[in-house]
Amino acid sequence: MNYDQQMYKEALRWSRSLEKRSGLIQRSSKGFQSTINSKIPDRVHNVVTESIKKMIELALTTSQYIRPIEQETDWTFEQREQLVQDRLKQYKSTAAWEGAGTGAGGFWLGVADFPLLLSIKMKFLFDAGQYYGLDVNRYEERVFLLHIFMLAFSSDKERVRVRDLLLNWENEPLERKKIDWRTLQIEYRDTIDLVKLMQLVPGIGAIVGYVANGRLLEQLGETTMNVHRLRLFS
Repeated sequence: MNYDQQMYKEALRWSRSLEKRSGLIQRSSKGFQSTINSKIPDRVHNVVTESIKKMIELALTTSQYIRPIEQETDWTFEQREQLVQDRLKQYKSTAAWEGAGTGAGGFWLGVADFPLLLSIKMKFLFDAGQYYGLDVNRYEERVFLLHIFMLAFSSDKERVRVRDLLLNWENEPLERKKIDWRTLQIEYRDTIDLVKLMQLVPGIGAIVGYVANGRLLEQLGETTMNVHRLRLFS
C-alpha cells in the first residue's frame, strides 16, 4: 500500500468516526458551560461574536489571510502533506505561545486571545489549501475552507451535515454552500468556550492557554488534511 492509498484509507476511517457520539464528559459539560457563559460579561461575548463575523468577511472578500506560496507542478501528494504538516507545526507553536502570553496577562488580555487565535487558524487554512492545490483566490474555494473550519469545531448535530456537504462539494448547488455565520459562530463558541474560558482564570491562564491553543490547532489540522484527502482522492 503506497502513501496515497494509506492516507485515503485513514481519511475514510476519520470520516466514519465523525458519526460517533461525543463522550459523556463533552455532552454533560454543555449545561455547566451555559451556566458559566451566563456569568461572563456581555463585552466578552461581543468580542467573540464580532471576531468571528469579521473573520468570515475578511476570509471571503480580502486577501488578508493569503500568503502566496510557490508551488511545484511535480510535487507528489506526500510532499504536499509534509509541507502542510511543517506549516501546522509553525502555527501550532505560534498559537501556543500566544495563548500562554495572553493567558498570563489577566482577564481582558485573555479575551484578546479569541481574535488572535482565529487569525492564526485562518492563515493555516489558506496556506494548507494552497499546498493542496486550491486556488484560494476563488470565492468558492474560500467558502470551502470556511466549511472545513466549521467542521473542525462543530457539535455532533452539525458535523455530519457539514462533512457530507464538503464530501459532495463539486455537486452541491451554490445555495447550500453559503456560509451561515450565525451557526458557525454558535458552533465554534460552544465547542471551545469551556476550555478557553479557563484561560481567563488567574494563575492557570498561561498554562491553559498554551495547551488549549496547541490542541485547537491540531484539531483544525487533522480536519483540514482529511477533508482534502477525501476531496482529492474520491
